[in-house]
Order: sequence, then C-alpha cells, then structure tokens
Amino acid sequence: MAAMSTPHKKTAVVTGASSGIGAATAACLAEKGFDVVMGGRRAGRLEEVAGRSGGRAMTLDVTDAQSVERFVSELDRVDVLVNNAGGAVGMESITEISHNDIAAMWATNVGGLVRMTRSLLPLLEASGNGHVVNIGSIAGFETYPGGGGYTAAKHAVRAITKTLRIELLGKPIRVTEVAPGLVATEFSTVRFRGDAGKAAEVYKGMTPLTPEDVADCVAWAVTRPPHVDIDEIVIRPVDQATATDVARSG
Repeated sequence: MAAMSTPHKKTAVVTGASSGIGAATAACLAEKGFDVVMGGRRAGRLEEVAGRSGGRAMTLDVTDAQSVERFVSELDRVDVLVNNAGGAVGMESITEISHNDIAAMWATNVGGLVRMTRSLLPLLEASGNGHVVNIGSIAGFETYPGGGGYTAAKHAVRAITKTLRIELLGKPIRVTEVAPGLVATEFSTVRFRGDAGKAAEVYKGMTPLTPEDVADCVAWAVTRPPHVDIDEIVIRPVDQATATDVARSG
C-alpha cells in the first residue's frame, strides 16, 4: 500500500517581527503550525524573538528595495504575508510636521507594504491559497489633531487593501486588513522619540489591547476555510470608542 502524502507545511512571512504585534503574530502563527519567516531591521532582537517562537529570522528593511529583493530571493514558498512593519513619528500639527517625518511614515507604512506585497504576489498565487494581511489602524478610519501624517498613511493602507481585494478577484489570494486601536507596544515610545513619560500617558488609566490580542485576529483570519475572506477586522479596547474618546480612571 502506498504511503499517504503529508500536506506541505504552510509558510507565513511577518514583517516588523522583532517586537510588538509582529513578534506576537509570528509566535501565534508558529503555534498554529506555520513555518514562520520573521523579517525585521534589528537583527539581534529578531534572532532572540525567533528563538522563542520557533520562527526563522531574516534581516529585512521594507523601505530598501535591495533588502526586500534579498529577502524574497531566499523564499521558495509563501502562503501568508503579514504586512506589519510601520509606525508613527511625532504628534505635530500639519503646519508644523517635518517633511522628513511624513516621508518616513509613508516609506514604511505604505511604500514598504506595497513593495513586499508586489514582490511576493507570484509566490502567494503559486501556493494556491495565498493570503495578504495588512496591519492597519483605526487611524485608517478616523482623523485626530496631531495625527495628520500617520492617519494619511493608514488611510492609504486601507485604500490599497480594498483596491488589492478588487484587483486580485478571481485569483486564489485572500486579502484582509486588521485595524487595531490602542495597543501596548513600542509604538508610542517611537512616536514620542523615546520619551517614556509621554508614551506612558497614552495608556494611563485604561486597559489597552495586547499584541497577542491582535495576533489572535490575524491567526483567526488566515485559518478560515479557503473560500472565506475576512475583509476587515476592527479591534479596540473596551475603554476606547474612537481615536480620541477613551475612558480613563483616576
């Protein structure tokens, strides 16, 4: 009697995987049985996280075309791409924000997402059941004072996701946006240029989401039956109704 063939282990690529939502998503997908390839700029941190989660660490800067090309050349199969690399810089008004800060946010949140998606689409299609998951934000649905650069970038992520869903119609590739509200990560520390005090104020008196909460949404979306596309998931803490309406104690 011929031996039964073993299904090929699915491969998931997660960008910005050295911390926060990316690291949690990599760990969650590894637990679900995926072969996880973790991309990030901080090589040492990435190796550490990969060692804990069982993923493969590969240096990646999504804003650098050559870095992306090297990364993609090492892959022979991709079933899931999680575009997580991104972030915000500063809280200045439109009249005060620097062009460099705007360019940095767009380069990562938008340019990097497009570059990675375009580079991996052939492998995603070849898998027979590919899935692109873009980590957006409620900033893609709303605007708020001091968030002009970031909200513009995340609105673009939302537009790209919806456009990609239409353009890939008829191909075996699903497209999902996961849009979180306040999540306790390094996000605010980076936004306030390392000012831990200002970063802590963002979450003061309320219970934010954890990176694992968002990772759970990603894992659920990518493990639905192949004919099911979860177009979007918006997830916020119970203490947050909008980008600016937050219930705080004390």
